Order: sequence, then C-alpha cells, then structure tokens
Amino acid sequence: MIRKKQKHKGPIVIDLTGPDGNAYALMAYAKRFATQLGWKDKGKALINEMMEDDYEHLLEVFDNAFGEFVILER
Repeated sequence: MIRKKQKHKGPIVIDLTGPDGNAYALMAYAKRFATQLGWKDKGKALINEMMEDDYEHLLEVFDNAFGEFVILER
C-alpha cells in the first residue's frame, strides 16, 4: 500500500529485537539525538558511557538520556 506522508505523532519507538536494536545502531541514534538537541560534544561523553559495560548498561544509559521521547521495545 502506498500512502501520503503523515506527521509522526508521539514518541519515537525503537524495536530492540530488530536491526535498530543493536549496540551500534543505538549509539548512532544517541549521536543523532544529541546533535539535534544541541549538545556541545554531540553525544561523545554519552556514547563513551554507553560503552563502559554490557548491553543492558548501554540500554540503561540510552534510556536515561532519551527516555522522555524514545520508547525502547523488547
């Protein structure tokens, strides 16, 4: 089905079971969001913190930073 573009309303949803849920994709999202939000370091410190431990830690750091407008689904 082809339809006209519609404005996205509500939070961004990331499916952790798909390709967007891998660690590298989540770090790319973090960098993009940090840049869009005007962070001076463009998310470098956040990404370094995300890489300090395992995948669950990465998710926790991401959620703490962007949980207001991003929903992570398992």
